[in-house]
Amino acid sequence: MILEFDEQEGVIRDRSLLDPTFVVEEDRIVGRDEQLREVTKMLRVALGDNRPPNLFLYGPSGTGKSLITKAVCKNISRICESREIRFGTIEVTCQDLDTLGIAVYELAETAAAETGAEVQVPKHGVSTKEKWDDLFRILDEQLDLAVFVLDELDMLVGRRDKQEPAFSRLLYQLSRAGTDNDLDCAISIVAISNDTRMMESVGSRALSSFTPEDVHFDDYDANQLKAILRRRQDAFYDGVIEDDVIPLAAAFAAQTHGDARKAIDLVRVAGELAEREGDGYVGEEHVRTAQEKVEKNRVLEVVRGISTQKKLCLYATAAVAAQSSDGTARSTTAYQVYEYLTEQIDANQYHQETYVNKMKELTTYSLVDVERRSHGPSSGMFLEFQFGERPETSLDTLREDSRLEMVDQKSVQSVVRSQLRSQT
Repeated sequence: MILEFDEQEGVIRDRSLLDPTFVVEEDRIVGRDEQLREVTKMLRVALGDNRPPNLFLYGPSGTGKSLITKAVCKNISRICESREIRFGTIEVTCQDLDTLGIAVYELAETAAAETGAEVQVPKHGVSTKEKWDDLFRILDEQLDLAVFVLDELDMLVGRRDKQEPAFSRLLYQLSRAGTDNDLDCAISIVAISNDTRMMESVGSRALSSFTPEDVHFDDYDANQLKAILRRRQDAFYDGVIEDDVIPLAAAFAAQTHGDARKAIDLVRVAGELAEREGDGYVGEEHVRTAQEKVEKNRVLEVVRGISTQKKLCLYATAAVAAQSSDGTARSTTAYQVYEYLTEQIDANQYHQETYVNKMKELTTYSLVDVERRSHGPSSGMFLEFQFGERPETSLDTLREDSRLEMVDQKSVQSVVRSQLRSQT
């Protein structure tokens, strides 16, 4: 069977171009001329062996923040090497880092891998200060200039008993490294976040030493997404992509925050589906099937790691959005459905404020958006949630949880209809 598959003619020629994390050449980066120019202008001072300014890149997921940073740093590294300047890019994604100590160790490991050095402290059982010292040792011995790229930095919250989030303390230590430590290596920081308000949570000491240049990234529109996909169309063999594939994939991605990663993923999954089915082309039907699969995979990735209480909050909100005329859910209405769900499965029931806070936490995953609204003087103020994907996708995925599986769907729908009538 393996040999038979090997003999089939595939449709994908270069899979790396269909990987959203693959660092493409600058001529493949489209729709971000201003941001590319800004980041290049500020980081290129490293070519003169000078420390670049700190940067804060913010905007929705999949809008080119990481891609542009990696592409620019890759080119700077190549030129610095020809000028005998020891330049290194220390890049980490902070989403899965629990504490400041773990984050510092990850930075030390990444710096060691980048330079061919070795980490001399263990991951556990030593103080965070010892990890900082080892990181600075590696930098001093191996590099003249280091750019720390801290992706999804707002996710590094740390222990809840600390008044200042871990990302604030990380920024403070890194930005003060040249002052508080006898460090010869110059350090620059590129902080990347989907949360436009992240800097509001940075402590005053960290803010005064970090003082970044801001670069904003907005959503891609459908035309920009089409241009991005056409620059990667040579990932496929000539003539295998039908004319409506790229416009359709771009339209799907434009509906959900203009996410270029999603657009690229859609085309990749569509191509893989075509190959598995033995088709010699990629057509509209492959894109539509891929859209359903990508949506469910994305929601599943988020849902798999959240608590039962968050699942209940999300289920209630999605149930309301699925039946409302505009696809949104008011917090006041969804909370009534949440109360019903907790009674049905005999779970702890929290106050409305806790429900709202848990839903706000879920906005950091780009699964839902939230806005404060008022529908006239009689309605008062309320929060309104809108789903990035179809709310039905969230419901289908949440029902895979054994506790939510026992909930009678028709009963929930009846409660939602009743609450929506009361709402109007």
